[in-house]
Amino acid sequence: MGIFSALVNPYAFLLVALAIVHFIRRRPDTYWLYVILFLGPLGAAIYLVVEAAPDLGLLRQSFKVFPRRKRIHELEAAVLDNPSAGNYEELADLYMEDKNFAKARACYDRAISSRTDSPDPFYRRGVCEVELGDFAAALNDLERVVKSNPGYDFHRARGLLAHAYANTNQPARAEELFSQVTVISTLSETYYNYSSFLAAQGRNAEAREWAHRILAKKPTMPRYLRRRERPWFRKASALLSRLGAE
Repeated sequence: MGIFSALVNPYAFLLVALAIVHFIRRRPDTYWLYVILFLGPLGAAIYLVVEAAPDLGLLRQSFKVFPRRKRIHELEAAVLDNPSAGNYEELADLYMEDKNFAKARACYDRAISSRTDSPDPFYRRGVCEVELGDFAAALNDLERVVKSNPGYDFHRARGLLAHAYANTNQPARAEELFSQVTVISTLSETYYNYSSFLAAQGRNAEAREWAHRILAKKPTMPRYLRRRERPWFRKASALLSRLGAE
């Protein structure tokens, strides 16, 4: 039984190999690796049913990349003939979904005019600017959004604005806004950014506390949410490792 039984059966070996590849790529809880190694094909089958099968939904989502890329190409051609704000905003949204933040930002620049009243393009441009590390530019967009709607995007806008303050040498404003938004929001992104800010201020005990709050969500989370939150769990764990023991 175990991993060695898979070596004499090519189908069993393939099952174990698939499980290990998925484990390496998705990095779920470590105990699953022991389940695969010690139970062999049986453990691999259990793992694939419990951990890999739900990812088929994510796989279906990935197929949306192809129509999105097709639409991007169509709009890239369309804006040459019709450089309307609507075309540029749609193209910017698609670039943003594709995580091409530089191109998305450039399109939002073209889409936004002095007559734009909606906070949506300003917010999305602000997110792109944060992703690009241009926090000074993000301040203007995020301040505008928060002023018009403090709770925009489930208070993520305020959390990102606090993060922008923290990265533009405005610790007092960052502290004030982080303190407000973390009372209302439970976004792991906001918790992590606050923890990083506290660590940068040398307030390691408080930084550890907020990093632990991210990890404390894990046991009670539904499995599908736990998958979505894995990047933040990893970041929180890495931050705790850098901060060292209390």
